[in-house]
Amino acid sequence: MMLVRNWMKRPVHSVKPKDSAQHARSLLEKHRINQLPVLVNGVLVGIVTDRDLRDVFPSVFEVAATRAERPAFPDPDKVTVEAVMTSNVATVAPSDHVVDAARVMRKERIGALPVVEHDQLVGILTRSDLLDALVTLAADADPVR
Repeated sequence: MMLVRNWMKRPVHSVKPKDSAQHARSLLEKHRINQLPVLVNGVLVGIVTDRDLRDVFPSVFEVAATRAERPAFPDPDKVTVEAVMTSNVATVAPSDHVVDAARVMRKERIGALPVVEHDQLVGILTRSDLLDALVTLAADADPVR
């Protein structure tokens, strides 16, 4: 019961390497998520996070402080996902135990793990999914709650 397949989210929202940073950010905001796997023909080639994209978009403070100077901020429509994504992605399989997935996420200090089976992305496991598993496990262990 505590297998990744029982807790992962699917379908998974994803982007392609040549998609713009603006497109990726729009998807993150629209779906209220923090990570997007990067796929080529269904195969995982990277992951881009809200944190990766923050560097592409100037903050309100940067814009206000340098408005008179007109700094050359990168155009988010011209910056590609592949320019800011992480290529070496930790993954899990649907048959892995959530405890093992949690250990990987803790060790690597990441918020999500793409779930891959037969070289194809089949889901994504996030910190929220692990918390859901913990709540279920705790409730089962303490039936008074």
